[in-house]
Amino acid sequence: MSVDTAPRSPTWTYVDGQWLPGNPPLIGPTSHAMWLASTVFDGARWFNGLAPDLDLHCQRVNRSAIAMGMKPTMTPEEIEQLALEGVTRFDGNTAIYIKPMYWAEHGMPGSIVAPDAASTRFALCLFEAPMDAGAPVTLTVSSLRRPSPETAMTDAKAGSLYPNSGRAILEARSRGFGGALMLDMNGNVAETSSANVFMVKDGVVFTPVPNRTFLAGITRSRVMGLLRQAGFDVREATLSVEDFREADEIFCSGNYSKVSPVTKLDDRELQAGPVARKALDLYMEWSAKPGAGAE
Repeated sequence: MSVDTAPRSPTWTYVDGQWLPGNPPLIGPTSHAMWLASTVFDGARWFNGLAPDLDLHCQRVNRSAIAMGMKPTMTPEEIEQLALEGVTRFDGNTAIYIKPMYWAEHGMPGSIVAPDAASTRFALCLFEAPMDAGAPVTLTVSSLRRPSPETAMTDAKAGSLYPNSGRAILEARSRGFGGALMLDMNGNVAETSSANVFMVKDGVVFTPVPNRTFLAGITRSRVMGLLRQAGFDVREATLSVEDFREADEIFCSGNYSKVSPVTKLDDRELQAGPVARKALDLYMEWSAKPGAGAE
């Protein structure tokens, strides 16, 4: 029985100089990307007529490609302009996810495993994805760990990192939670299974210090800056699970949902707190200002 490969929402993909609808077949069984996972991507958002920080996402996907051993074939500016062109193919009534991608088609001569930089390919995929900003999430501490840079491609937004997050989500769902709080190899909190994480204690906002075991996100950085501008004390620190268990509130940041309050951590119930609400309000206010995002 064949699997339906049609996308689950309206989708357009730019590849090899043309826009194609749906889910075009781009790789085959001998493609390095399918065989040996040489894929990187990034994710920006378009909503309310703007794409906040789109330029930063386009810059990061090129850095990810280089970290993977590939050679970017598009400039960040070209990717940004293509993304805005792609947005016009939608009716504008639903938020859009903007996903630039690179992958290798072949392995390096003399080494099947390493990607051949000269075979780098590019695609830009846009699809409708409603915003669920502010929707509460529940977390459980995962038994799985985020890898260190010595063991995985942690300096890139690489597709190969996500199966581990998927395992953590499946474990969390089996326990009745929406997602997982993940630790690094030293036992310190790194992030959740799908977003960066913050906690508040006695009015101070804390978030795990970047140690190259997780991607310190663009939305994370934006939220930190906006909270500081609003007068909050925001600190990057080495944080334990116990710190989170004793926090006054916990919230997540990420490109997909922007800011989401955590309402349960294992057996502890929490309220959607005022700092999380303020962070989301500040982000939405900022994103609506001229210059915040490409139109």
